[in-house]
Amino acid sequence: GNVPLKTFKDERHKATLPPLTLPAGLTVRDALYDVLRLVSVCSKRFLTNKVDRAVSGLVAQQQCCGPVQAPVSDVAVIAQGYDALCGAACAIGEQPNKMIADPEAGARMAVAESLTNLVWARIDGLKTIKCSANWMWAPKLPGEGAALYYAALAMRDAMLALGMAVDGGKDSLSMATRVGEETVKSPRQLVISAYSSMADIRKVITPDIKAPGKSTLCFIDLGQGKTRLGGSALAQTQGQIGAEPADMDEPEVLRQGFNAVQELIDHDLISAGHDRSDGGLITTILEMAFAGNCGLALEIESPSSALEYFFNEESGLIMECGNEALTAVREIVTKHGITLVELGRSTDDERVVISYNQEKVINEEMPLLRQWWEETSFQLECLQMNTESALEEKRNTYKRRGPQYNLPFTPRLTAADIINQTTKPRVAILRDEGSNSDREMAAAFFAAGFEPWDITMTDLLSGRVRLDNFRGLAAVGGFSYADVPESAKGWAATIQFNPDLRRMFLDFYKRPDTFSLGVCNGCQLFALLGWVPWLDIPAEKQPRFVRNNSGRFESRWTTVKIMPSPAVMLQGMEDMIFGIHVDHGEGRLEFPESAMLDEVINKGLTPVIYAEDNGTATEAYPFNPNGSPRGIAALCTPDGRHLAMMPHPERTFLPWQAHWLPDNMKNLAASPWLTMFQNAYRWCSEK
Repeated sequence: GNVPLKTFKDERHKATLPPLTLPAGLTVRDALYDVLRLVSVCSKRFLTNKVDRAVSGLVAQQQCCGPVQAPVSDVAVIAQGYDALCGAACAIGEQPNKMIADPEAGARMAVAESLTNLVWARIDGLKTIKCSANWMWAPKLPGEGAALYYAALAMRDAMLALGMAVDGGKDSLSMATRVGEETVKSPRQLVISAYSSMADIRKVITPDIKAPGKSTLCFIDLGQGKTRLGGSALAQTQGQIGAEPADMDEPEVLRQGFNAVQELIDHDLISAGHDRSDGGLITTILEMAFAGNCGLALEIESPSSALEYFFNEESGLIMECGNEALTAVREIVTKHGITLVELGRSTDDERVVISYNQEKVINEEMPLLRQWWEETSFQLECLQMNTESALEEKRNTYKRRGPQYNLPFTPRLTAADIINQTTKPRVAILRDEGSNSDREMAAAFFAAGFEPWDITMTDLLSGRVRLDNFRGLAAVGGFSYADVPESAKGWAATIQFNPDLRRMFLDFYKRPDTFSLGVCNGCQLFALLGWVPWLDIPAEKQPRFVRNNSGRFESRWTTVKIMPSPAVMLQGMEDMIFGIHVDHGEGRLEFPESAMLDEVINKGLTPVIYAEDNGTATEAYPFNPNGSPRGIAALCTPDGRHLAMMPHPERTFLPWQAHWLPDNMKNLAASPWLTMFQNAYRWCSEK
């Protein structure tokens, strides 16, 4: 139309920041203590454990990895569906401190970081990478419009050299405000969210060291020996920015390094990998040890000073490879025109010893260094949850070794002739407004041979569907009606206060040829309906699921043990100790009468318990994420047909859905949780 043209005028203002000056006598150990406590560097456990990281059942790689689920993963991976292994990978790059010193260098380093994070997933090729570029800037202030312009040009040129492209984004260009007489502006920021397709979502390398005592850490220096400290975490701990930040001077070197690592993943030659970024090389290698629960013995030589070498944030890639694979790794890296440096070896003890130019700069117990890294997260946790729970987690995880799984049976895929039958048992996947987990629940039942039906409460209320023709009923998780306390009450009230619906559900419950499964929000529903542990318990004595002891939503990959019980869906699984997703804010089982708790346990109606790493029942946080007494995670009826459980088996019925598996279980044909659904199918066939 006739929108009038506007002209914006600005001029380039070169930064005049002073060079970084470090205190005389600053040691690597002292610098590390401060760097590991920065929010940009420290553990992000205060974020990852309060959001649902498994919803949809299509999450193949999220933030946490390794036996202790350290939040250090570089790349996110999602599957395209439940019956295929193709999907997509996504990673982020952002360098706000470097933007302050030099907006062009910061833009190039944001692009570089997105690739050094994405490289650990085997994608379909460098040229398939697209990205979203999100700018946060105050361009109307003097010099800032020009800084944004040149940063955008730098990003463009870097991407052209690398072969990637921007296909979207969002600009927030009102990042300044007046407070009294002062103008306050946000730091310059560019966030690159890079993504690409994957042919096999299992081809992902995580940072946790997998073979302590049997592997070597190797380093690809994409910064070509440069050790600039401007805009680094070390500079920030000294209250400075510094004049010269890290930069991507040679995009071709990054391209070569990217392609080399992709080929190494293709040939299964590396078992762990991490990028050098915030906190520098020393933070990178320590995070690999923290996640892998192991020690390090590194001997490094370089002409740079120790502080420059360990804390510069130039681009770089660190890999763990088996000692027997070193020759093959070196050949592939050399073929791509780059240099591989052996930093040292992993150890199976808990000590980190790092020598630089034949002088020991770090000689500490790994759990102590990990606690430095966890400390800021712990302090933030104390502000957003029950402080006693935060303290308990700090104590219980200081020297945690990781869970010991036990599979007393061999999980198997469902036979094709069962899956392809034309007549199958019908199961109603019941959801209400605000529910989730219905798709993964349907997929799990389908994989076991059922015919799942998507049923909403509106379908039942309107009479479009009745439960008469279903053999199974699965009430799914989520937040029925809203993410508020006691969210299942509205769902239960819809059934309890509608005579027709109440009768329909009761008839289904009492039919001898039916079974039901309530998970998470559905588990709360079953308790409120009085379905577990048995019918006709007075309301004031009815067990129910209430707010977690931690006082907040809990998202964890936790360990549970299957106990002997009459539960139909858990037959033959007794003594299994395995991981499972928990995602709930109200999962603590409350018994108004202690006598009923004892009765339920004595009758064997507690088929699933939260377990410590050694497999024993626990009330200790975070192994028991909600504080349920005796570690109870599920209830079933005396005849075993009706089961209510807080954890999510439907989100781990495929092996790649597990947040962590020990090496001896990584080649499982099927997850043991699929056996639950196969048991239900077998029971329906026999009935």
